[in-house]
Amino acid sequence: MLVTGASRFFGGDTVARLTADPAVERVVAVDTRMPDRDLTRRLGRAEFVRADIRNPLIRKVIDANQVDTVVHSAMLSRPPSSGGRAVMKDFNVLGTMQLVAACQKAPSVRRVVVRSSSAVYGCSAKDPARFTEEMSARTPPRGEYARDLIEVEGYVRGLARRRPDIATAILRFPPIVGPRLAGRGVRYPRSPITPTIFGRDPRLQLLHEEDGIAALVHAARHAPGGTFNVAGDGALALSQAIRRAGRIAIPVPYAAFRTVGRSLMGPVMREFTVEQIDYFHFGCGLDTTRMRSELGFQPRWTTVQAFDDFVGGAALRPVIDPRWIDTAETKLLGLIGAGAGATDE
Repeated sequence: MLVTGASRFFGGDTVARLTADPAVERVVAVDTRMPDRDLTRRLGRAEFVRADIRNPLIRKVIDANQVDTVVHSAMLSRPPSSGGRAVMKDFNVLGTMQLVAACQKAPSVRRVVVRSSSAVYGCSAKDPARFTEEMSARTPPRGEYARDLIEVEGYVRGLARRRPDIATAILRFPPIVGPRLAGRGVRYPRSPITPTIFGRDPRLQLLHEEDGIAALVHAARHAPGGTFNVAGDGALALSQAIRRAGRIAIPVPYAAFRTVGRSLMGPVMREFTVEQIDYFHFGCGLDTTRMRSELGFQPRWTTVQAFDDFVGGAALRPVIDPRWIDTAETKLLGLIGAGAGATDE
């Protein structure tokens, strides 16, 4: 097997899981940068190759190692500090194009797994409650990451048409949360004062970081061809998420969300991508029927459990203890019930 992005979070952990499986004969870990000391230890028996998937020479790596399965997890969700948007698009789109071309020409390749995102569905007021894999964005996505992934998925589907003997699987992940991603994943609820869009309470569907890694590992071993939404069960309204994190919500008009909101939240919101702004405006729900019936994968964490584990990992100190709110609500409901009973009498 060959895994791209092996020096990054998802690629590195996927390699570590695969090398721990005695049924996996060899794992070739590929990235443009060397893994740190801790990751090198966790990569185990994997063979690390410093290579750039944008270079056609990636085919030599695949051919020389007789790779049968390729897991492409190396996607940039935001422009890097050096190079900006041009480097991001070059890495995501050109890199995938070169990798797909190498897989198409390699007779040993039998399975290709690509990590994608629910960002390809966009976010708008016209969206259905849940997107199935056959649906497309009702409003074209504005974000650069989403537009890159739409092109990436197009290359992968082209590979499936030209090489029907290769099982090409696209895994679309929603926002991923967890204790290890607490400092770099969904940072929105970290601020004590959390601005929201007035009149909106989007429903969020999340995936735990461990389930994201497990899905990639499962797909590398068993995935059939096709596109699969991979997400935790259930959903969480933004207001519920803010409450569970012990934050204070401040509704503001949408026009002020990116100005007043950034002032309130400082660097947390200044780093927001267009996809994140839209997500916390409209939300996005995914139908995961195919994930269970065809991919054969079942996440261990629900959306609520994943979010709670993220809150614990981020060590958020509640501004308002949610237990106080629960107690107040219980007392208020009790008073309302008592008042209604007195009126009936």
